[in-house]
Amino acid sequence: MERKIRLMIIDDSAVYRNWLITQLSKDEHLEIIGYAIDAFDARKKIPPLKPDVLTLDIEMPGMSGLDFLKELLPRHPLPVILVSSLNIKVFDALAAGAVDFVRKPDMNSHMSKDAFLSMLISKLIVASQSKIRVPASQAVPVTSSRRISGKVISQFKPESDNGTVIAIGASTGGTEAILEILKQFPVNMPGIVITQHMPAGFTAMYAERLNRLCKLEVREAKGGDRLRPGLALLAPGGQQMRLVRMGAGYAVQCSPGEKVNGHCPSVDVLFDSVAHTVRDKAIGILLTGMGADGAAGLLRMRKNGAYTIGQDRETCVVYGMPMEAYKIGAVCVQSPLQSIPQAVVNRLSKS
Repeated sequence: MERKIRLMIIDDSAVYRNWLITQLSKDEHLEIIGYAIDAFDARKKIPPLKPDVLTLDIEMPGMSGLDFLKELLPRHPLPVILVSSLNIKVFDALAAGAVDFVRKPDMNSHMSKDAFLSMLISKLIVASQSKIRVPASQAVPVTSSRRISGKVISQFKPESDNGTVIAIGASTGGTEAILEILKQFPVNMPGIVITQHMPAGFTAMYAERLNRLCKLEVREAKGGDRLRPGLALLAPGGQQMRLVRMGAGYAVQCSPGEKVNGHCPSVDVLFDSVAHTVRDKAIGILLTGMGADGAAGLLRMRKNGAYTIGQDRETCVVYGMPMEAYKIGAVCVQSPLQSIPQAVVNRLSKS
């Protein structure tokens, strides 16, 4: 039998912590090697215990989970899964290098608790195999004047709105990957539709964050929203988003639906709709994430004439979704994350 994943739990609530230890101990993949009641306790225990992966609460007394993460990762680059209530700081923690997050369950609901545990266990297993990113504060900053093929990207001028649509899909590691791409795009890009695996509640906060940090307008999609140049629409958590033809342009449909490939929203649902409606005027981008969601949809896009890009292994936090797409021939070009905006701009310049 393969070695179990050595897990440490960091949470200041004794009741919640004990429940988590009891439940996660039942899983055959995990070994709970210890817990910490706050950041200071964790700081002492991590070096001798040598965990493979941590769960971390965001709100803790003395030092927040976010501040602890910023201190921890440069010294001990460990995979961290955040366990948080609905909290905007989750995105700061992902930017600081956390792998993923799970929303804390309603402790009075068996269904909520069961769904939470199965989600957390799968994310812990993925995190144990993931690449830890250098925190953004230590990475080379991206400036709007980064040169792309001899052009300054902010001065890029598409000839006209010729009906092009850019569709982006991502999962684990995707919140920062999507930001990396969108913040390099100028305001006059074609309309963009995005599916990032994320629960309801968090997608609105994530869209606001992107809108604040990018030149484009970014917002959580609502059914009936029309797509236009300079606008990026993010699929709402808990709903499937599709692109449909509306008059001479496009709009999105958003509705609660069954999970596809285990996800709602699903990248395949979005990509299938783009393949059908936009055909050869589409550009599809599949980014970091576990599993195969988006691979089949990207293949349908490519078969209908779209230009498709898969993030490369080296820059993915988890090389799952783009790998599956590459294996079935869905990818026109594999690219490091930082070069994807260039690939898109080059394609738009040609078309």
